Amino acid sequence: MRIPDDAEIRALHERLAPSPQAFTLVYTHCEIVARIASQLAGPGVDPALVRAGCLLHDIGVYRLGAGEAYIRHGVLGHEALAGLGFPETLSRFCSHHTGVGLTREDIDRQGLPLPVGDYVAETGEERLVMYADKFHSKSAPPRFVSAAAYTVAVARFGEEKAAAFKAMVAEYGEPDLSRLAAEYGHAMS
Repeated sequence: MRIPDDAEIRALHERLAPSPQAFTLVYTHCEIVARIASQLAGPGVDPALVRAGCLLHDIGVYRLGAGEAYIRHGVLGHEALAGLGFPETLSRFCSHHTGVGLTREDIDRQGLPLPVGDYVAETGEERLVMYADKFHSKSAPPRFVSAAAYTVAVARFGEEKAAAFKAMVAEYGEPDLSRLAAEYGHAMS
């Protein structure tokens, strides 16, 4: 499988973004997630695949319609990449990075507007992208998120979700966000 390089992925973001502001918000977030993942990557993962996954994971945000539930951005990104001929390995980074994974039961119990299925990170690369994504938010204004803050936030979906995140913290460790926060001028929570 050929993995697209940074320039190709940036050009795709520029082409799909509905505005320069959307491009800046989403692409900057994706770059930050890639930098976080590079801090945390251990042996056994393909660094080029992780980087591409980080840079592509939120591409579906551009396809969200007015009033459309944000949770749909993952499946929309998967559809967009698949429609452009990207392999399933890359498309899955979009649909399998939300929260600490979404199961059929989650979709049914929460009444989520998603096709019924399991959207759970399965490979080491998918897990690392999903985990790294939790440490930066595209909120207004964008901010970095500590492991403690994310644990509290995800617990509202069930203690099992908080436990899953804590297991990832134990597996990967916590990234050093202070330099990134200073570099990007984003606050910490």
